[in-house]
Amino acid sequence: MVSIELHNLRLHAYHGLYPGEEKTGSAYEVNLKVSYDEGAVQFDDIRNTINYVDVFEIVKSRMAVPTPLLEKVAEGILRRIKHQYPFATEAIISIYKLEPPIENIQGKIGITMRKEWER
Repeated sequence: MVSIELHNLRLHAYHGLYPGEEKTGSAYEVNLKVSYDEGAVQFDDIRNTINYVDVFEIVKSRMAVPTPLLEKVAEGILRRIKHQYPFATEAIISIYKLEPPIENIQGKIGITMRKEWER
């Protein structure tokens, strides 16, 4: 089993349910781990692996689409990864809003979603 991981990706996006979030946006942090069975792969060609640059582009493009719920954003990212990399067997994504519009809160809030796929 091999996993590629993207950690602490910082993006500005316009997700949220509260008034004004669609106008000002927020800072987000995304962590993502995608796993696959390497089988007899020799690791001599990027086409035999999951390209983390492509995965970053998937994350970046989906985060650019304003969406009320982070669960929907995460689901869309994982669906696109599985479509592009059908040999992926598992993915875990966490999306955190770094400056949530909640009075007196310090810290970040977010969601984690895990998907397992049959090969």
